[in-house]
Amino acid sequence: MKYHIKDIKLADKGKNRIEWAQKDMPVLRQIKARFEKEKPLKGVKIAACLHVTTETANLAKTLKAGGAEVRLCASNPLSTQDDVAASLVKHYGISTFAIKGEDNKTYYKHIHEALANKPQITMDDGADLVSTIHSLNSKLSTLNSIIGGTEETTTGVIRLKAMAAGGVLKYPIIAVNDALTKHLFDNRYGTGQSTLDGIIRATNILLAGKTVVVAGYGWCGRGTAMRAKGMGANVIVTEIDPLKAIEATMDGFVVMPMPEAAKIGDLFITLTGNINVLDKKHFGAMKSGAIVCNSGHFNVEINIPALEKLSRNVRKVREFVQEYAISETQKIYVLAEGRLINLAAAEGHPASVMDMSFANQALSAEYMLKNSGKLENNVYSVPKDIDEKIAKLKLETMGINIDKLTPEQKKYLASWQEGT
Repeated sequence: MKYHIKDIKLADKGKNRIEWAQKDMPVLRQIKARFEKEKPLKGVKIAACLHVTTETANLAKTLKAGGAEVRLCASNPLSTQDDVAASLVKHYGISTFAIKGEDNKTYYKHIHEALANKPQITMDDGADLVSTIHSLNSKLSTLNSIIGGTEETTTGVIRLKAMAAGGVLKYPIIAVNDALTKHLFDNRYGTGQSTLDGIIRATNILLAGKTVVVAGYGWCGRGTAMRAKGMGANVIVTEIDPLKAIEATMDGFVVMPMPEAAKIGDLFITLTGNINVLDKKHFGAMKSGAIVCNSGHFNVEINIPALEKLSRNVRKVREFVQEYAISETQKIYVLAEGRLINLAAAEGHPASVMDMSFANQALSAEYMLKNSGKLENNVYSVPKDIDEKIAKLKLETMGINIDKLTPEQKKYLASWQEGT
């Protein structure tokens, strides 16, 4: 393949950034070192539909070190880091199909390119590979080659569990998102920090003193609310789940329905995985200058078509900022076209939390291969021993030691008789 000078410079820049991320991914480095020796994925074809970032690049390198043939495409049109994509091809020989800002047609063309080599294992972030494979237009030969897959995110797990419940899922999936070493850290601390990072890069607003409305109090919402509060914002949480609403209240946040929050919020962040969380009735109630953005996987949480119909004029005022003028006195600002703000306007999660998430991906792929033919067409949690192994490795790399049960304590916990 021939490269233009600017492509070479772009790839070299990506290589430097990939190496920078690698230093904060010690668990994945240990797995990569073992994979290089043992080659547990030798000859296995893997199609991965993930955010093409520096952290994902290190996962792809790890899989390749294990002997896999990896083809990577983007799981979101705006999340690709072009220098990383170029570097993966030029420096690491990993087939990568992704361009930041690609249109919908190109996005799905790239998904089909990733699937063209008939993979045995799929890796998803949002289940677009799985849904494409299962669509009526997919060739059965592609489906027949697959032994299993993994899913990275909450939204994707929801889709896949719905498929399994409906009896249409054609191969087993490991829900990486359900691992404690994934969602307790990646979703909470990663999303919390990277979401605010994206908002600040896109707008340069001061969060202190702002009223921030966080829609959804799952692990992503918890992390975002926590970080916004820590930066001096007054945080309102909206929820549909009474248990999560109680938790948000006891965590010190104001909880109310979105129609009420819409009237007083300065900044709205959706993290629910559901459709039209911010809708026509909410836009009409918002004060002029309100900023709305999404950190859920798909760009459906903000009903942008409804907002367009309400608006007299739409214009770009900053990179990643669109102004919707509902009237001369009411203007609403949408960030990153309603797509993932943390990956569109920033760099996504810090490498240190993705270290555990992608360690789960690598070890789950190995587990899936070892258990080929033994699993039903269902969605499985990451095995507990893998989850615990990753946690122990992470603690070791952080130089943290913890207590161990004494034989006496083990005996006590195993006894059912009181006081024995």
